[in-house]
Amino acid sequence: MVSKPDKNMARLKRHVRVRAKIKGTAECPRLDVFRSAKHIYAQIIDDEKGVTLAAASSLDKGFEGSGSNKEGAKKVGLAIAEKAAGKGITEVVFDRGGYIYHGRVKELAEGAREGGLKF
Repeated sequence: MVSKPDKNMARLKRHVRVRAKIKGTAECPRLDVFRSAKHIYAQIIDDEKGVTLAAASSLDKGFEGSGSNKEGAKKVGLAIAEKAAGKGITEVVFDRGGYIYHGRVKELAEGAREGGLKF
């Protein structure tokens, strides 16, 4: 029997490697992305205090569309940028969570940039 490599374990290994180098501070928090098959989530995190400053996802109330496509990911990016602007956050460091910068992750990042976040 042929065993398939576990894609999520490989992603988690990449995420741990990236997290060793990326850290969010109070001045420049971390924009973290998680995507599942049906939804996409984004959080802005201050790692020094261990606090989530803002969060948005395709599960939020009032979210129109699907989180499993690029249009939905862009809307989540715009939503997280709007919530960050409300808290006075303009600059973040982007943490793609071990995913490749393509598709929904890229659209979320571009939506966040359109909304006013700098990274």
